[in-house]
Amino acid sequence: MLYSNTQGIGADLVLLHGWGFNSALFSHLVDDYKNQYRITLIDLPGHGRSANVDGGLNEWCNEIIKILPNNPILLGWSLGGLLAINIANKIKISQLILLASTPKFIKDNDWNYGIDANNFEQFSNTLQLDPTQGLKRFISLQTDNKTQLKSLKRSLDTLPASPNALAQGLAILLKSDLRKPLKQLTIPVQVILGERDTLVPIAIIKWYELHNISLTLLNTGHLPFLHPDFELSII
Repeated sequence: MLYSNTQGIGADLVLLHGWGFNSALFSHLVDDYKNQYRITLIDLPGHGRSANVDGGLNEWCNEIIKILPNNPILLGWSLGGLLAINIANKIKISQLILLASTPKFIKDNDWNYGIDANNFEQFSNTLQLDPTQGLKRFISLQTDNKTQLKSLKRSLDTLPASPNALAQGLAILLKSDLRKPLKQLTIPVQVILGERDTLVPIAIIKWYELHNISLTLLNTGHLPFLHPDFELSII
């Protein structure tokens, strides 16, 4: 069973976090926007307070769908963005927001907007040696806000992801290609990227612009929602 928590009033907004983290990552967004939206936080399978789910992309998404409100605004960060794209092709949602995310993370012969598979595996292998410490170092490079850092690091210490879920999540990042499903969507799609993101190359803006996807660029890295200029402008 997956953990979820809902707060606030207004249109339903669901937040999906990324690999290795948990929904506490978004606690400041809840504080900032709970008077405008009814916000549901979900811990991904095997992350935070959620049980493991056997399988990959579709199995994870099917479990998430079971606890979604009707016709929500769906926001996904990083790995959560892949899940959100897939979910948006399975059920009715009102809007899709992708934070530091892409329909395909890995570069290959017909996709120049990803990261090199060897570099990705090197990065993931380093993280898997000590996921909690690796993720702490990672977020330390993304924000100078000491209060945010302390809160995020505490959530990683108290609610670490399971080894099984970490391996499954990396496989989803490595193998998923959701370009076609994303292009097929007829709902509003917004993308927010960081100019200094090392995991989602900034060159992908060409692809998003080519497909008329609304784009916001912030002078930050892979966690744009921690940037002081970050703002949710939901249609």
